[in-house]
Amino acid sequence: MRSLNEIINDPTTNLIDVREPGEVAEVSIAGATNIPMGDVPDNIERIKEMKGDVVVFCRSGARSENVKQFLKQNGIEATNAGGYADVQVHLM
Repeated sequence: MRSLNEIINDPTTNLIDVREPGEVAEVSIAGATNIPMGDVPDNIERIKEMKGDVVVFCRSGARSENVKQFLKQNGIEATNAGGYADVQVHLM
């Protein structure tokens, strides 16, 4: 099983930031796609079409855990990386 570090740094991984646009404007992760938690259901087909692993994150990890569970219920395996600071620690 690959480590979170390996998954996050894999160029085929899809990093999805589920924070609101105002939060992303304050601090963001380069290359991450912003799909706010409330917009995830409307973007489920878009996420299903993504190639590679799906990693979700937010500010603290709570919203991204909810999104991870929602995605699982819809047939998409995702990893909750926690908060954006947790993701930044892994970026090379």
